[in-house]
Amino acid sequence: MRQSPHVSLALCVTLLGITACSAAGDEGGASGGASNDAGASPDGGDAGAPLDAGPLPEPGSPDGGGPTPDAGHAADAGHAGDAGHAGDAGGPFPTFLPGTNLSGAEFGNVPGVVGTDYIYPSHQDIDYFAAKGFKILRMPFLWERMQPALGQPVSSTELALYEDPVRYATSKGLFVLIDPHDYARYNNIVIGSTDPGAATSSDFAAFWGVLATTFASDSHVVFGLMNEPNSMATELWLSDANAAIAAIRAAGATNTIFVPGNGWTGAHSWLDSSYGTPNATVMLGVIDPLNNFVFEAHQYLDSDSSGTHPDCVSTTIGSQSLAAFTQWLKDKKMRGFLGEFGTANNPTCAAALTDMLSFIDQNRDVWVGWTWWSAGPWWGPYMFSIEPSNGQDAPQTATLVQHL
Repeated sequence: MRQSPHVSLALCVTLLGITACSAAGDEGGASGGASNDAGASPDGGDAGAPLDAGPLPEPGSPDGGGPTPDAGHAADAGHAGDAGHAGDAGGPFPTFLPGTNLSGAEFGNVPGVVGTDYIYPSHQDIDYFAAKGFKILRMPFLWERMQPALGQPVSSTELALYEDPVRYATSKGLFVLIDPHDYARYNNIVIGSTDPGAATSSDFAAFWGVLATTFASDSHVVFGLMNEPNSMATELWLSDANAAIAAIRAAGATNTIFVPGNGWTGAHSWLDSSYGTPNATVMLGVIDPLNNFVFEAHQYLDSDSSGTHPDCVSTTIGSQSLAAFTQWLKDKKMRGFLGEFGTANNPTCAAALTDMLSFIDQNRDVWVGWTWWSAGPWWGPYMFSIEPSNGQDAPQTATLVQHL
């Protein structure tokens, strides 16, 4: 719904540690888990499902990531006016953050053995992407590995292993988007559902309270609430998200929060009802006391938006897929971030990638950045990997650096 309009006034917004001021306008109103069951769908997201033998995640639902090595891809400061609902962020976002996902900590079975079933990003990889001019790294991990039992403490060992590359990256001036890569699930059960063993919204909030406390002092750390919620009521996901946001702010963290939608948070389906009440309606109910949040969408360019095929629909499918979501951001005075996208190396996809990134460049008043899916040393010959091989850049890297 739409909040009552309020008079125009000067508004200063702090996002990602940078403050910008402008005139305020009207205020707006109010991909499955760690196994293969977690959200496969014809309109879905990236996988992250563990394999029994080897480090790579299985292909997952469309709109997202989690590829096999050969083909598949599985993925601020106080706003004047009414209380904390999504609203006018007050002018252009003060910085633009292009980057990549850096995979490894979301791989393998849980708990797994570090170095055998999963890895954390290396300083060497961070140095490579920093030298290329990338500004942000999205670092996926599994909630179940970080917190092996609900209601029990977060593993200090796993948190320290994750914190090391995060701190190293931010020390190099990069931003880091921390990403529980669990599709709004814990042990493959939807958060807040009535299913036996389900994590509650309070469990999710408590987990985020620990993460927020750990990283609150670093304004270069961005809080990505969850990778690709799917196969649930959009209203339930909103409840989960708002619980986590409340816990983050209660911990004293002012970091920017990236909020995904339901339906694998697909940009092309943001206004659709195929997965339930549209994100475009429900996610206007995000409540952040600091109003320091951005909507995170994902978008792949193959025939079912899954990222599981090497062919792109057309040379203009990128801009076409983002158009409606972009207009929604403009209409609602919101901000968006493209948390996952990827294309194989062929002429149509190369043109489609340029088309999509150029479209984002032309709409930086609402788009704050993007992270390619994906990089990391365990991808091998995966068609979307931009991990350098034998000292050579991946073909797609040349296109990406033109839009940094």
